[in-house]
Order: sequence, then structure tokens, then C-alpha cells
Amino acid sequence: MFYTDVKPRAPLAEYDQSLLWTMVLLVGLGIVMVYSASIAIAEGSRASGYQPTYYLVRHALLVAASLVAAVVAFQIPLRLWQQAAPYLFLFGAGLLILVLVPGVGREVNGSQRWISLHFVTVQPSEFVKLFAVLYAADYTARKAAHMDSFRRGFLPMFMVMLLVGGLLLREPDFGAFVVITVIAMGILFLGGMNWKLFAGLFGLLLVGFVALILASPYRLQRVIGFMDPWADPYGRGYQLSHALIAFGRGEWLGVGLGASVEKLFYLPEAHTDFLLAVIAEELGFAGVAAVLLAFVWIVARAFMIGRRAALLERYFAALVAQGIGLWIGVQAIINIGVNTGMLPTKGLTLPLVSFGGSALATACCALAILLRVDWENRQMMRGFSV
Repeated sequence: MFYTDVKPRAPLAEYDQSLLWTMVLLVGLGIVMVYSASIAIAEGSRASGYQPTYYLVRHALLVAASLVAAVVAFQIPLRLWQQAAPYLFLFGAGLLILVLVPGVGREVNGSQRWISLHFVTVQPSEFVKLFAVLYAADYTARKAAHMDSFRRGFLPMFMVMLLVGGLLLREPDFGAFVVITVIAMGILFLGGMNWKLFAGLFGLLLVGFVALILASPYRLQRVIGFMDPWADPYGRGYQLSHALIAFGRGEWLGVGLGASVEKLFYLPEAHTDFLLAVIAEELGFAGVAAVLLAFVWIVARAFMIGRRAALLERYFAALVAQGIGLWIGVQAIINIGVNTGMLPTKGLTLPLVSFGGSALATACCALAILLRVDWENRQMMRGFSV
């Protein structure tokens, strides 16, 4: 009889539990902070019936619906997502056209970005972010042999994104345009695009962004206000100056949950775009650092899952995973940059945390697809080890 010190390998887990729990913790934090940030707004709003729990109830229902959608998304194999990717992208482009139709699209604060379905309001640009990830990954996987070609590899994708970008700028939704552009560029680069083409595209995009800012007075005013919010603290610098005050008041550990002053009608959009400022004021540097670490972990896991898929020669799945990581990471960076005064003010929510049904549903579905990529990776690795 022979003895060995080699221990049997631990069974491979079915899914990435740390990724799932990070998602759950961010969503849970969002429920708490949306309630805290929206109490005063709800009590002062006739539309809410002056009920302090108005936004809490709505957000909780949106969270429940988003989690159900995420469970459904997880059940769909990646091969079906790949087959559906072009059609989903066309559907998303159709919604972007529909939202511009008078009488269909709903206008708020000068932007026509929403479609009202009576019981819920849908923001098509949020769904297009997910569809762009799937379409760009499918396109890059199919055109892998032509990524060095300007005509066959780069130009078709460029024309498609130009069309979508034009529709987004008509709304206007410059923030979504930036995020979708980064998604498409990032996936093309990760898919092996010729570096000279990529550098040329990057240069053209920089010129285009500067031209868009200079050509639009309100965008130019936002940039000027961001550079020195204290020059006009009651005008163009109002929102940012109050966000910075909230960060200053929070210090290391915050003033306490529910004790924010800035949310009391001083800080606009406190429960949506500027929720991080309320987190900073009530939970301090510690709370903001925890949120940052959670997003870093999600992005890191997305790229690790994508790398594992690539090693298993699942190239579409790899690009989808890394594209989702890019999307969540870039949108979080922009929102955090806006809240801290490092970037001009843009209407982008903090993924998984801020109030907003369309954004929450698409982010949950995206992470469910990411978990599906990881689950399929593990099933393949289990098959190889048998």
C-alpha cells in the first residue's frame, strides 16, 4: 500500500461568490442611501403625496424588478446572447429614434431621453450601453481576422457608432455618448485592433469631444463652472460647490446616517447623480473608500473572468466580460469625478447605487451576464479536469 501527501483538489465553486456579494452590497447600500437622500425631497413634493418613503418604495420595487431581470439574464447561455446581439443593438437604435419622436419622448430639463409607459419611465440610452457591449463583442469576435484593416475591420463599426452617437447627441445625452464610445473603443482594442488605427481614432475622438464642447454653449458653461465653481457658487457652480461642501463636512467618518444637511434642498439631484456626495457627508471618507473598493473589485473580477474565458478560447464571452468591466468602471469613474469636482457635471448615475430604474436594471443584467460567463468558464474547467 502506498501513501501520498497530495490532498484532493477542492471542488470548483459554481460561480464567483465575491462578485455576487459585492453587487448585493452595493445595491443594498443604494437602498439605504436613496432613502436617506430623498426624504426631504419626497416630503416637499406634491407629486409624492408628501410621503417621506415615496422614493424608498419606488426604488425597492425597481430593485426587485431588476434582480428578477438579472436572474432571467443569467439563465440565457452566452451563445444565445451572441446570436441576439445584432438584433438587440438594432432594437436599441430604434428606441433612440423613438425617444426623439414628438409626443413619444418625454422632455425633462431640456433633454428628451425618456419614454413614458404610464406605469414606468424608460431611458433607452441605458439599455443601449448593454446592447453596445454585446454588439461590439460579437462584431470583434466575428471580424478578428480583419482587425488590421481600416475598410473591413474599423470602418463598419465606426459608421454604426457614429449613427448611435448622433442620436444620443440629439437628445442630448453626452454622458451616455462618452460611455458607449469608450465601450466600443475598448472592446475593439482588446480584440486586437491595429494600434495605429486605434491611435488615429483616439486622436479624432479627442478633437470631436473638444469641438462638441465648444459648439454647445451649455456644455462650455459646465466646463467653465467645473474649473472654478466658487467663481459663481449661486449660478453655474451651484451644484458642484454644494457637492464639495458635502465632502468637506463628511471628513473621515461622516456626520452620521441621515444627518446630511446638503440633501435638504441644497444639493440638486441628491438621490441620483450626486448620491455619492450624500454618502461622503453621512459616511465620510470611510464610506466613499468602501464604494470605490467595491467598484475596483467588480472591474478586476470582470477582467480576470474575461482572461479566463480567452484562455478557454471563448472570445465573445471574454470580450463581453471585459466590456462590462469597462462600462461599470468608466461610468463609476465619471460619476465619482463629477461628484468630487474632477470632471465637468454630467447626468450619469453611480451604477447599482443611484436611484433610476433603467440604469439599475441594465447594470444588474450586465453583472448577471458576467456571472454567466464565469459559470460557463467553470463548467468547462470542470469538464477538462474530469
